[in-house]
Amino acid sequence: MKIKKKNKYRVIGLMSGTSLDGVDLAYAEFLYKKKKWRFSLSASDTIPYQKDWRQRLSGAHLLPAEELLLLHSDYGKFLGELCSQFIAKHKIKKLDFIASHGHTIFHQPQQGFTFQAGDGNAIYAATGVPVIYDFRSLDVALKGEGAPLVPIGDQLLFSRYDVCLNLGGIANLSLQKNKKRIAFDICYCNMALNYLAAQERQEFDNNGNLARQGKINSKLLQQLTAAYSATRKAKPSLAREEFEKIYLPLLGNDSISIPDRLATVCESVAQEITFALPAKKIKLLATGGGALNSFLIEKIKNKLSKKSKVLLPAQSIIQFKEAIVFAFLGVLRMRNEVNTLKSVTGAKRNSCAGLLIG
Repeated sequence: MKIKKKNKYRVIGLMSGTSLDGVDLAYAEFLYKKKKWRFSLSASDTIPYQKDWRQRLSGAHLLPAEELLLLHSDYGKFLGELCSQFIAKHKIKKLDFIASHGHTIFHQPQQGFTFQAGDGNAIYAATGVPVIYDFRSLDVALKGEGAPLVPIGDQLLFSRYDVCLNLGGIANLSLQKNKKRIAFDICYCNMALNYLAAQERQEFDNNGNLARQGKINSKLLQQLTAAYSATRKAKPSLAREEFEKIYLPLLGNDSISIPDRLATVCESVAQEITFALPAKKIKLLATGGGALNSFLIEKIKNKLSKKSKVLLPAQSIIQFKEAIVFAFLGVLRMRNEVNTLKSVTGAKRNSCAGLLIG
C-alpha cells in the first residue's frame, strides 16, 4: 500500500515506565527537512498514579485471564481520558494521532511474547483520535527481544551525542558502533531506588538525598555485581520478572539501613554503566528520572574518564524523552518506515511496528 508521507506531524506520545511513577504525555511536532528529522516539544505532563492504579498495575501479572483483559480495557479507557484532559488543558487544535507505549505487564521474549496493557481501541473510543500502540510484539514475533525501542529515536533525533543513556526503571543506553546502532539494558535503576525509597514512605529519593546519607555496603555491592555479571555479556532486555526473582531478595536485607542500601545501589548502577560504556572520550546524554538524581549523576561522572562529559538537557527532555520518542516511532509507523532495528533487538530483520486504530 502506498503511503502519503508528510513533512510535519503533530503527535501525543504516551509512556508508562516500569517504576510506576505515572503516565508521561508529550505533545511534539516532528519536521522532516533536508533529509533530517527535527522535533519541538510544545506541551508535556506527568500524571502520577493514584494508589488504586499503582496497585492494579503492579499486581497485574498475577491476574487470571478475564481480569487481565478487563484491566487492559480499563487502562486503555483511563489513558484515553488522560489524553482528552491533556488536549483540553493545552488547547491542542492540530493533532495527527496518539502513540501509546502502554504499561508492560509481561515481557518474556524467550517465550515468544510481550504484553503492554492499555488497549488502543479504548484510547481511540475515548478520544476519537487515531491511535498507534503495541510497538513491541512484532519484533518479538521476529525472534527479537522487543526492546529497547528508543534507539531509533536516538539515532535520528539525538545523533550529536556519542551515547544516549536512559536512567529509567531500567538503565539502558544506545550508541553507534561499526556504522550500526546498538543498544541494550544495563541494570535496574529507578525500580530498585524507588522500591527502597518506598520503605521510607517516599515515592522516590529526591536528588539522592537519602543515598547521600548512606555508606556503601561492600557485601551487598559484591552480590549485585555478581548478579549482573551473568547478564553483562549477554545484554538481554531486563524485565520485572528477573527483578523480583533475583534482585528484590538482595535489596530486602533489613540488616542494612535504607540510606546504605540506596548508596550501594547508586554505586552499583554507576559501576554497571561504566562497564557498559566504551573507554574512550565520549559525550553522553543522560535522560530519564534518574538523571534528576544528582547523587547518582555524581557517581557516574566520577567513574568516567576525565575527558568524557555527562550532559543533561532541558528538564522537559530529561523527563519526557521516552514519550517523545514513542511519538516519533508512531510517525515512522505512519510513514511505513523502519522503527525497530534488528541491530538493537536481535530480530531476524528490521521492522515497522505498531497497530493503527482509527
